[in-house]
Amino acid sequence: MNAPHPRSRRAIAIPLGMAVATALAFLPNVSASAADSAAPQATAADATSLSYIVNVRPGHGPSAHVKQAVAQADGTIVASYDRIGVLVVHSSNADFAKTIRGVRGVESAGATRNAPLPAQSTTDEGTPKALTAQQVADAQSAAGQDPLESLQWDLAAIKADKAHEKTLGSKKVTVAVIDTGVDDTHPDIAPNFDRDASVNCVSGAPNTADGAWRPSAAESPHGTHVAGEIAAAKNGIGMTGVAPGVKVAGIKVANPDGYFYTEAVVCGFVWAAEHGVDVTNNSYYTDPWYFNCTDDPDQKALVDAITRATQYAEKKGAVNVAAAGNESYDLAADEITDPSSPNDSTPSDRVIDPSKCYDIPTQLPGVVTVAATGAKNLKSSFSNYGLGVIDIAAPGGDSTSYQPPAPPATSGLILGTLPGGKWGYMAGTSMAAPHVAGVAALIKSTHPHASAALVKALLYAEADGTQCTDPYDINGDGKVDAVCEGSKNHNGFYGWGIADALDAVTK
Repeated sequence: MNAPHPRSRRAIAIPLGMAVATALAFLPNVSASAADSAAPQATAADATSLSYIVNVRPGHGPSAHVKQAVAQADGTIVASYDRIGVLVVHSSNADFAKTIRGVRGVESAGATRNAPLPAQSTTDEGTPKALTAQQVADAQSAAGQDPLESLQWDLAAIKADKAHEKTLGSKKVTVAVIDTGVDDTHPDIAPNFDRDASVNCVSGAPNTADGAWRPSAAESPHGTHVAGEIAAAKNGIGMTGVAPGVKVAGIKVANPDGYFYTEAVVCGFVWAAEHGVDVTNNSYYTDPWYFNCTDDPDQKALVDAITRATQYAEKKGAVNVAAAGNESYDLAADEITDPSSPNDSTPSDRVIDPSKCYDIPTQLPGVVTVAATGAKNLKSSFSNYGLGVIDIAAPGGDSTSYQPPAPPATSGLILGTLPGGKWGYMAGTSMAAPHVAGVAALIKSTHPHASAALVKALLYAEADGTQCTDPYDINGDGKVDAVCEGSKNHNGFYGWGIADALDAVTK
């Protein structure tokens, strides 16, 4: 298997037919209310400027004292999320965070990155090879199915095909894809796209220009792939999403280099909270730290800010779903060696204590943490796991040589939409999370007045309990690749079980 991309939790480009599954992680996470007042746009910064998060008391915005202290420390406030008490500040003062942490009224503060503003030159992480016209023509689906549905073994794995006989989901439900951007012109996405809930948050302040949520030709197709997995329309074209009748929005938070920085992620959750989003999908970790350790003042500030943002979104009714990661880590272990942080400068091996260091947003309180399974309903070879950390599992794909699908499907990876009206395969917990987001959207469609807490409770209660795979030797070399702990109905590989779309629409 190819090694995961050092900055990514999403899927890496995988040529069709290759018996390879690659984990994704996407680099790999305005004022009081985005609706209340227009946030200032990020100002141009010199080559040494960094972006900072400053957390103050929620509810009233920064005090005059804090504003003055920011200015005196050579900082410029570029966005102020007053409801949650998070400020986005740019400064070229290397001591800004240290200085501002000593100011009365500041609860925590830290740099969101190591790389100076503006972002470096654009790079292309690679694009999944799209299905050829002949492959599309050769796909044979049964009556009532979209043309490529026969290739989607993942739908049957969570009984989504049976659920669609009952309902496709409600147009009143919106799932926001917080990611690299969504191509809303795709014929499988356009019928279900929610423009009003879509935005570009890359700068840390919302950009509502038409199409700002779309990825450029040089940027990753990851968000578009995820959007199709959730809500590709059942329209006689291409593939079918888990919840093909719900709305999907694009909240772009990855910069042109694919980094998901804290200010953008905070903006994304606040935007979702204030624009009627019912479910958010988060298939990334927040850069530059794979794990953010609360005993480090800079990293603690990032944890504080995104915790506030996710909890605000949930209080507004959104269920936040996130990918568990693709490094085969036991997230419940006593210690983990992280070799990839910080990923925007010079990473080095560091041993972290998982009780103090968190993959954000996936390990934050209230967030649904999703592990991946393959076509044989076993934990994907790359998927992170951990008793008490994993909440639920869903198809994320795996090497076809490890977990081959039943015919007529040919790839053990996950089919999704690609920009430019195409379709292709990816694999990762990035692909598992949107399956759960889609099931959550079906639950919300069935129970329109359910709170986020109730939707989550139903999601777990309706999941199919899955026994620990023991021993887990996914590549058959005689060596145990991971150890699962727990019972059939709650364990470290599958959490409460594998998501069940049929129960979501019938119970």
